This record gives sequence, C-alpha cells and structure tokens, in this order.
Amino acid sequence: MRRLFGSVRSRATLGATLVVAVALVAAGTAVLLSLRSNLIGQAGTEAERTARAVASEIALTGPRDRLSVDDDEPVQVVDENKNLLAASEDLERINGTGTDAVRPQPQTTPGGSRSGEDSDDDTDDDSSPEALEPGEISEHTTFTNGTATIDGETDDYRFAAVHVEVEGRGRLTVYAGAQLSAEQSAVRAALTVMLIGFPLLLGVVAGVTWLVTRRALRPVEGIRGEMAAITASEDLARRVPVPDTHDEVARLALTTNETLAALETSVERQRRFVADASHELRSPIASLRTQLEVGAAHPELLDLDGAVEDTVRLQGLAADLLLLARLDAGERPDRTRFDLGALAREQAEGRAGVTVTADAVPVAGSRGQVGRVLTNLLDNAGRHARTAVTVTVRGEGEWAVAAVADDGDGVAEADRERIFERFVRLDEARSRDDGGAGLGLAIARDVAVRHGGTLTVGRAPTGGALFELRLPQAG
Repeated sequence: MRRLFGSVRSRATLGATLVVAVALVAAGTAVLLSLRSNLIGQAGTEAERTARAVASEIALTGPRDRLSVDDDEPVQVVDENKNLLAASEDLERINGTGTDAVRPQPQTTPGGSRSGEDSDDDTDDDSSPEALEPGEISEHTTFTNGTATIDGETDDYRFAAVHVEVEGRGRLTVYAGAQLSAEQSAVRAALTVMLIGFPLLLGVVAGVTWLVTRRALRPVEGIRGEMAAITASEDLARRVPVPDTHDEVARLALTTNETLAALETSVERQRRFVADASHELRSPIASLRTQLEVGAAHPELLDLDGAVEDTVRLQGLAADLLLLARLDAGERPDRTRFDLGALAREQAEGRAGVTVTADAVPVAGSRGQVGRVLTNLLDNAGRHARTAVTVTVRGEGEWAVAAVADDGDGVAEADRERIFERFVRLDEARSRDDGGAGLGLAIARDVAVRHGGTLTVGRAPTGGALFELRLPQAG
C-alpha cells in the first residue's frame, strides 16, 4: 500500500479523485436541498390556492358540514376555539393542523372555549392578530407539514392555513393540504441517480487522471532512467532526453543536462589539474633526488645551490596547489578591512624597477590572499618587463582598482583569457627557470572572483601588459 501511494501518479490520481468527490457531494447536497425546497414551495403554493378558494367560498356562503373540494385534498375549517366546523369528504385521519378531528363537532358560543380543553398547537396563533372585516380573507398564510389519511391512503402533506372573517361566526381558519409525494419521489430519484452516477464519474476521473499523469510523467521516468545509467557507467558525457513539450519537465531536462555538462567540465578540469600537478611535481622532485643521490656518493659534486633552488620551487608549487585546493573547496575569504594602496606599496617594496603610485582605498577581505594576487602580478610583470613596472592604486566609484603594467611585449589578444587557465605558460615563458608553473595568474583570478571582483589583462600605454584588479570598496 505504501509503495502504491508512494508514486506521484498515484498521489495525483487520489488527490484529484478526492477533490472531485468532495465537489460532487457538495453539489449533490445543494441540488437535493434546492430541489426539495422548490417542490415543497410548489406544494405550499397549491395548498394555499386551495385554502383561499375554500375561504372565498366560506366568506360568501358560510361554512358547511361537507365542502365542495376534491376528495384527494384534505381540508378543514375550524373556529377560534379549535372546533372543527367542516372537513373534506373521505378524510379519515389528519395531523399537523389546528385539530386532529375529521368530523364536525358541536359548536360553542363564539369567543368561548371547549370545556376542559386548551389547544397546545400554536400553528395559527398570531401574537398580533390581523384585523379583518366580515367577508375579508387574511393575506397572511401559515405553512406546516403533516400527514392525512383519505379513503384509506396515508400520505405526507404540506398544509396552508388561511384566516377568514365570517359574519356571526367570527374568525375561522381554513387548512388545506397538498401532497408531498411528488417532492419525495423526485428527491429519491435524484438521490438514486447521484448514488449511481457519482461513483461512475469518480471512476472516470480517476482513470483519466491516471492516464494523463502517466503520459505527463513518462519523460520524467526517462530522465530518471538515464541518470541511473549515467551513475552506473560514470560516463558524464551522456545526456538525458529532452522532451519536445516546452514545459517544466523539458526545463528540468535542460537544467539536468547543464548540470551534467558543468560536472563533466569540473571533473575533466580536476583530472587535468591532477595530471599537471603530478607532472610539475615530478621534475623538481626528480632533480632534487638526483642531486642528493650524487651528493651522497660524491660530496664534492653536490650542487647545493641547485638543490636549494629546486626545494624552494617545490615548496612554492606545493603552496600554490594547496591554495587552489582551498579555493576549489569554496573556502570563504576573511572580511578584514585593510588599505589596498598600503598593501600594494608593501608588496612592491624592495623590487628593482617598480614604481608605485597608490591612493588610500579601503577594501574588505583576506589581506593575505589579496597580497598573494599582487605578488603574483608583480612577479609576472617582473619576468616580462624590459626596464620598468608601474603599480597604480585608485578608487573608481564603488571599486578599488589596482593596476600593474610593464613595458614588455604584452599579451596577444587571443591569449588574454587563456593565460588565466591553470598550468598554462605562453611559449616565451615556458622555461621553468624563467617562468613559474602556470598557476600564479589562475590563483590571482580565483581570489579576485571570490572577493566579488575581477582580474583582466589589456595593453599598457608603454606597450606591455596591463593587469587590472578590481575589488569592491569597503563601505
């Protein structure tokens, strides 16, 4: 049972069926109540018509023991003391009117009361009786429900009570009834139709909802199956099918493919990173090992300076790889407030041929990481400059801009984005003695982006490369 209703299709079908069922019950109840009310109203209108016809006849001729009304309609005429003055023929039993009597009773003096009897039925009692002239019929009608037996047949009736003023007899009340069998029959028929039709309609709704949701969710099942196959095969080059529906499912498939593409790119980048890191580490480690082995066998041949140089390069490469790993892991930079101009002057201190023009511009972030960016830019400019490197720090609106320019050959426009890729060295800087491992600019851009800024390269006024670091100013 849990598995059956654990699917979206089952829950959608059950939900739609329940909603329709509640709506049908509410609508059916309203229809039955409205039908019953209308039919009872029609019966009341018919009973009132009969009562007023009898009242008009009484107003003209006075009451008789037997009334000229249809045998199928129960009619009573009673006085103010609840004495039955006249009744319709074949009336055998009645209740729901002013009196249960079906045969005229001995009359008492008008305005008097029957000996030892008080009426407990307030059907025609008026807290403020309407003043009527002799021969006048009241405009007010009172309705009650009851039963009557005529010629051996008992039925439910809607009774109407109408007052009439008769000369010498006082105020009389005419009760006339109309059968409610039509109302009961119609309500029963409508209820039978609903009891039969509603389950059939609910079955149709459930079936249609099941088929529609099955068709709508078929692409989702295709996406799920393909994702399961991709997980099992670990082939990130595969993509899920995109249905030609232009709806939420199609957008889900497109987003899933975009996620797979990004994941594939990330994994491929990670593989290249591991391969390049292994290659870059292999050379200094092998060189250092060779020098140490030679030194161990022949101490007089040990190249101590070369060993130190390889050790320093290995240490720097390890530090770069560690920083990149932290950046890739999403490490959040500190939010320390510091002066970018002062930091630039600090990083440029002691470097030959470097000129610094720096304003005091406050920024927030990791002072160490931003200092690493400036160091990498200065190292890169120093390797390519002919004679001079210029550092400028200024504020531009909401941005703090640090520009590092050299008078070297510059960077070709086609390579201005490629140089920020990891382990990329241009042809003129591929020597490990002259250039680094190709991680400095990649680290610089990653740090800039994680601080909410940018790092771009263009052409300097002196013809060399111009690197611009933009960071948001601290408020």
